[in-house]
Amino acid sequence: MLEKNNIQMIEEIKDIIISSRNKIAYEVNNTMLLANWNVGRIIVENEQNGNIKAEYGKQVMKEFSKELRKVLGSGFSVSNLFNMRKLYITYPKFQTVSGILSWSHYCELLSIENEDERSFYEKECVNSNWSVRELKRQLETSLYERLLLSE
Repeated sequence: MLEKNNIQMIEEIKDIIISSRNKIAYEVNNTMLLANWNVGRIIVENEQNGNIKAEYGKQVMKEFSKELRKVLGSGFSVSNLFNMRKLYITYPKFQTVSGILSWSHYCELLSIENEDERSFYEKECVNSNWSVRELKRQLETSLYERLLLSE
C-alpha cells in the first residue's frame, strides 16, 4: 500500500508526463500542418505563378506525387497534394489554421465550399473537441443546414 505522500508524487509525475505528451503531439501536428501549408504555397506560387486556378492539369501533380513519394515516402498522393494546395488557398495566412485540428480534419473541412459553413464546422471541431469521425458524421447529417433551418 502506497503512502499518501507517494500517491501525491505519482499523481504529480503522471500530470507532468501527460502534459508533456500533449504538448509534443500539438507541436508535431502544428509542424505537419505548417509543412503541408508550405507545400501548397510552393505549388501555388511557383507552378501557378500565384494564380488560384492552375493552368496545368493533373499530369503535373501526378509527376510531383511520383517524385515526392520516391524521395519522401507516403503522404504525397495526387489528392493529398491538391489538398495541400487548397489549404494554402483557403487559409492564405497560416496563423488562421488551428493547430488543434489535425490534417485529417482539414482534409474534410476543405471539401466544404461555403466559407461560413466551413467556419462553422471548424469552430465546432475545436469547441466540441470533435474527432474526424464525428466531423464526418455531422457533415453527413447536415448539422449546419439543420441549424440554419431551425432558426
